[in-house]
Amino acid sequence: MIQRVSIIAGWLALAFIVYATLSPIDARPVIAGPQFEHFAAFALMGLAFGLAYPNRLFLVVAIVVGSAFVLEALQLLTPGRHGRLLDALVKAAGGICGIGIAQLVPLFLRAQIDRTS
Repeated sequence: MIQRVSIIAGWLALAFIVYATLSPIDARPVIAGPQFEHFAAFALMGLAFGLAYPNRLFLVVAIVVGSAFVLEALQLLTPGRHGRLLDALVKAAGGICGIGIAQLVPLFLRAQIDRTS
């Protein structure tokens, strides 16, 4: 069940990130500072994809980190937007953190189950 929800959440997160990244700056949703938003959005996406595809770590890293750099490069083609290496690095770092947390969840759950047994 968690895996199925995570698959949907991961792909929806990626779709929303694509929209927010490539839309005109006026249409972009703003919640907090841009670096925090970049980090948090990719961390959530990394967590969702990490839980969705737990045995495909290389694929998950490729999707999350690859999308960070590809979307920043695509911003260079979007009028009124700018792609920056720092933004791509912050996004990739957030994604890696999310993936790392997803890798720790099964270990934590196993420890909880062992503790109750």
